Amino acid sequence: MHDIADLERRGVVGVFLASEAFADAARLQGAALGFPVPCVLVPHPVQDRTDAELRAVAEEVCPAVVAAVTSGTASPRSPSV
Repeated sequence: MHDIADLERRGVVGVFLASEAFADAARLQGAALGFPVPCVLVPHPVQDRTDAELRAVAEEVCPAVVAAVTSGTASPRSPSV
């Protein structure tokens, strides 16, 4: 979170990806930093997924990532994968 906030302050557009289990923590951290970082949520857990499952999640959230980068607004989205 600190990294993406720092990059955004430097003019580098970015999006914070977080597991759904950490959605509240991500929002609180952003608020503590004074930075409402654009965030896209992915299903939890991540570490137990196969390469194919991770690819499917990435493909599903890709439109939300692109939308967050191009709109500059926080737009949490949880995929159904």
